[in-house]
Amino acid sequence: MNALFHRHSVRSFQNRPVEKEKIDQLLHAAMAAPSAVNQQPWAFYVVTDKTVLEKLGKATPYSSPALRAPAAIVVMYRDDIIAPSYADIDCAIATENIWIEADELGLAGVMMAVAPDKERMAETEKALGDPQGMHAFCIFAFGYPNENDQPHPDRYDEKKVHYLI
Repeated sequence: MNALFHRHSVRSFQNRPVEKEKIDQLLHAAMAAPSAVNQQPWAFYVVTDKTVLEKLGKATPYSSPALRAPAAIVVMYRDDIIAPSYADIDCAIATENIWIEADELGLAGVMMAVAPDKERMAETEKALGDPQGMHAFCIFAFGYPNENDQPHPDRYDEKKVHYLI
């Protein structure tokens, strides 16, 4: 559980590739996520190609960390699912699993939201070659961190907790 408190957004990476075994572990963690009616709406596009990373880095006003990352996972959702209104929630849980597993593996990254902004979704999908039946949810740029890996401060705030006993 330490990774929950240690993980934080990292936007600067070492010029070092991420091993395929570690990428596979991230994907296993993602697909361990629960989903509404077990629809598992996700698809994961793993990007290590510098040309595609550059396109992703320019796809939204906030996706520039992809320009400096050795890898990214674009979390997508399919349009053939039975509960489409829950796809974003399902993909968010899968992305958090990726982030936590990345921390466990000595990696770091940053989630860059794409959905629900239609223009950003379209630009991200275009960077991936417009995969049919897929919709971009987010870009998770990752690698070995350059930054001094410091956990964020404790965010617990008892004023936000309400017991109904």
